[in-house]
Amino acid sequence: MLESSTLEEAAALLAALQARGITLATAESCTGGLIAAALTAIPGSSATLLAGYVTYSNAAKTRLVGVTPAMLAEHGAVSAPVARQMATGALADSGADIAVSCTGIAGPGGGSEAKPVGLVFIGCARRGMEAQVERHVFPGDRTAIRAATVDAAFALLRHAITE
Repeated sequence: MLESSTLEEAAALLAALQARGITLATAESCTGGLIAAALTAIPGSSATLLAGYVTYSNAAKTRLVGVTPAMLAEHGAVSAPVARQMATGALADSGADIAVSCTGIAGPGGGSEAKPVGLVFIGCARRGMEAQVERHVFPGDRTAIRAATVDAAFALLRHAITE
């Protein structure tokens, strides 16, 4: 179940996107579709959200949003370059005006010293602008990390549409 504050943020983000006539796509790994789920919980979201890609596996990242196998081999799935390619690939495939992506380690396992549990990269690509990526290390359990990722993705999108 999504927190009411997350749904309020989703509604505010959708209103801001709609006011500017901006369409959106998502490419999600560690959240498994929670960003799109929060957005689609809001009535009227279909006017703005064009597509949501859940690219949990490397194969899906490659097939659905164009992440190159070479990029995955060189940097790993949880990396800034992969988050950037996920966002730009979702943008290209969906025809949206802006796309957000996330890839990370939600835990409880899977972390390492170099890539700890809670490490998340969030990408944002907008037509006519250079794609950007944020690196976060969120505290807490799997649920907390995934929720923090959704909130950070919304914040990045809000920033990107007001630039």
